[in-house]
Amino acid sequence: MSSLSDRIEAYLMHLLLHSQDGCIEVRRAEVADRFACVPSQVTYVLATRFTPERGFYVESRRGGGGYIRIVARHPRPEASGLQAVWQRIGRSLTSGQAEGLLRSLEQGGLLTRRQAALMRQALRQEADWAEPPLCDLLRAAVIKGMLLMLSSSPDGRDRIG
Repeated sequence: MSSLSDRIEAYLMHLLLHSQDGCIEVRRAEVADRFACVPSQVTYVLATRFTPERGFYVESRRGGGGYIRIVARHPRPEASGLQAVWQRIGRSLTSGQAEGLLRSLEQGGLLTRRQAALMRQALRQEADWAEPPLCDLLRAAVIKGMLLMLSSSPDGRDRIG
């Protein structure tokens, strides 16, 4: 049996997949009513499962006519897409943020399954041994370095930075 959060996420993903432009607008209270839960449960799902690291942008407007807009971003599989990702990565990444980023890059076609697996293994070996905040700094540096290598042109010149 899937959890309530899983069911809410699946419902919202279904709506997104069937939208024309990868964008949906829903009312928090209506989603909560549909799943017989409190609106804060919907907020929790949005905050944890529809994050920028996973390729989503969430905007909400509160009040009587309020809504939640979810936009699925699908980066293009090209060096400029990797460059945009590289520029968005800050000085540190938690393990959850790194995993969400890798999943998003893989789903968006910027990384192959093999590349994502190699990056995960490198992160485990390079960053997971350290204590916070050092591990978060290492994780961001390792991912940035790998994205730099992936975006290099065949003649070895970087297209990022």
